[in-house]
Amino acid sequence: MDLDPRLLRYFVAVAEELSFSRAAKRLHISQPPLSYAIRQLELHLGAQLFVRSSRQVVLTPAGRALYGEAQYLLQRNADVKRLISRIDAGLQGQLKIGFVGSALYRNLPDVLRQCRHQYPDVEHILLELNSAEQIELVERGGLDIGFIHANPVPDSVSCTELVSEPFSICLPAAHPLANREHIDLTDVAQEDFIFFSRVLSPVYYETLFSMCLKAGFFPAVKYEARHWLSVVSLVAQQMGVSIVPSCLARSGMSGIRLLPFRHQQQSVTSLIWRTTPFSQINANHVALIRAAYSDTHT
Repeated sequence: MDLDPRLLRYFVAVAEELSFSRAAKRLHISQPPLSYAIRQLELHLGAQLFVRSSRQVVLTPAGRALYGEAQYLLQRNADVKRLISRIDAGLQGQLKIGFVGSALYRNLPDVLRQCRHQYPDVEHILLELNSAEQIELVERGGLDIGFIHANPVPDSVSCTELVSEPFSICLPAAHPLANREHIDLTDVAQEDFIFFSRVLSPVYYETLFSMCLKAGFFPAVKYEARHWLSVVSLVAQQMGVSIVPSCLARSGMSGIRLLPFRHQQQSVTSLIWRTTPFSQINANHVALIRAAYSDTHT
């Protein structure tokens, strides 16, 4: 039934005060418009809501029934307004977040805890995806924000760099060179290499491949893996060596050793989000994430 919230507020005030003069004072209006509004409500419902006399105002059975419903409808109306306002302000809703596995070792868990603390009424859904998958989903609106390896993005996707760090050479712990403090890439030129999948991340694959070419050798890439932890697990099983982001030293993986080497390339984690349409929930989280990584690396 279509009931004007204003009329319901007027009715509730009279029902609680049982006096038109006191209800008018409470509503900060004069009594004649209040009396007129109640008559309009009774006409609309086709029922008498109050018994009026010179001495008192009494609710009818229909009025008592409407009072309970009116309280519920007014509260529901207030709840809906509050919900819409909070969603519009980006304080409530759902956020789908993509991430590459190495981001877990680049402060992502701490940053997500900050997001949950700052926006407790936002549901954060996490999806581990490679960079290309995230870029495509963000562009199509299937993902809100993503943590990716450095990759070219289309104009419809915004991107900002969060953290940059060097690569390390990953060796099995039993490797003859594993006890050195640092090595040169040419020291492992004759080894079998394990790279991140060329199909899933061609940019990363080409970055590692070009590092080897620049060092003067053509790497024998024997294995490709979908995840960085798979890469270092294969190294731990003595299936070969690899070039990995230095943050993987924090993975806790046993049976490997990460050694620094001289190079100019950097492993970059970037944040992406859809440029249009504007989303306040995205804007809030992008600002928080950028500030969190800025604080971490200053």
